[in-house]
Amino acid sequence: MSDPLNVLFLCTGNSARSILAEAIIDRESMGRFKGYSAGSNPAGEPNPYAIQLLENLNHDTSGLRSKNWDEFSGPDAPQMDFIFTVCDNAANETCPIWPGHPASAHWGLPDPAAVEGSDAEIALAFADTYRMLRNRISVFVNLPLAELSKLSLQEKLNEIGQTKD
Repeated sequence: MSDPLNVLFLCTGNSARSILAEAIIDRESMGRFKGYSAGSNPAGEPNPYAIQLLENLNHDTSGLRSKNWDEFSGPDAPQMDFIFTVCDNAANETCPIWPGHPASAHWGLPDPAAVEGSDAEIALAFADTYRMLRNRISVFVNLPLAELSKLSLQEKLNEIGQTKD
């Protein structure tokens, strides 16, 4: 088996959407992709609702942490093959120059961490976000990458981000 392709999910706070995506791709891809996540202004720790949901769904959460995206732009960082922004703020920010010029797309989703209400309402927002991310990531990890030109791959990545969930 060849080395997994590296995928970085970006969001401003790196506490909810990008954390969920990192865990989802690690499981959904069955070793073909390695997920990472980061933010431009990391919250310092993953959102407890995100961790609770992932644990309830039997994801390994032991390595999940909130981190700055600069961690992935240096010479010692793993080279990314794909980078996806999952929040509108991160998509509009000036990102670091990523070594290797990975394919990228915007897969914006509502922020479940911004939802106010009861514990049940907040948990539902996180579950909805998880479902939307899992749908998009499932489509992505099943793309026939070896058969797609760079242009058609970019079109597919953009289409995934426009998926109506």
